[in-house]
Amino acid sequence: MKIQRHLDSRNTIGFSCILPDGRSEKLSGDLQSGFSRTGESADIARILAPVVPAAVFCTGLNYRKHAEETGARIPEFPVLFMKSPSAIQNPGDPILIPTRLASHEVDFECELAVVIGKTAKNVSRAEALDYVAGYTCANDVSARDWQIRFGGSQWCRGKTFDTFLPLGPWLVTPDEIGDPNALTIRTILNGVTMQEGNTADMIFDVPSLIEFYSGSTTLLPGTVILTGTPSGVGIARKPSVWLKPGDSVTIEIDKIGALTNPVELEN
Repeated sequence: MKIQRHLDSRNTIGFSCILPDGRSEKLSGDLQSGFSRTGESADIARILAPVVPAAVFCTGLNYRKHAEETGARIPEFPVLFMKSPSAIQNPGDPILIPTRLASHEVDFECELAVVIGKTAKNVSRAEALDYVAGYTCANDVSARDWQIRFGGSQWCRGKTFDTFLPLGPWLVTPDEIGDPNALTIRTILNGVTMQEGNTADMIFDVPSLIEFYSGSTTLLPGTVILTGTPSGVGIARKPSVWLKPGDSVTIEIDKIGALTNPVELEN
């Protein structure tokens, strides 16, 4: 099932599923208890990010080819950093290049996002996928100057500006995905493919990430796990490629769909 979160014509948030003929049907329920079809047509005025996260766990250097292009050693454990839930951006809404804490090196990163559907702690790898509510596309937008030079050796400042985590366009339930580590993933910038890889290239696969991040740590329903990005990011190109006002960036993942956002300057 493809589950979308939306605003209706009365400005009320609701959930709907996308039917095979393209129509949308209203859903009842929620992420934790599950969704049920109502048989009613959905009144959709605007598509929102499919989840408001309880927390966002992010994974650095988790594709072998990406680690190679950056010259980094293969990590022994997943490289964890966090984004604020306030970084979430809706499909179609702009990625804003920071001007107050100005950045001139804003980069794109296509990622598979995993959404946890029930409370998880000390979950075994064998049971990890039982805790997944669904998957969606993510863009781990990164201000590389703040990440690398201005952030005091910590990544969070460059990773968690407002709008730096577009999610969507919908949440796809695990039954439609099958193996999450067998998906083609790409970034398309202004019609040109910049990144293209496969989630099979992950150093730590999705079950391993859930096992590690839930170790001695409670993952609440709605927690989003970003799983890393393949090679081809802007910073690794010669010359480097940075997002600029007027750009359009699309994240595509097989079996999920496409997430597109324009780029603008922060007012």
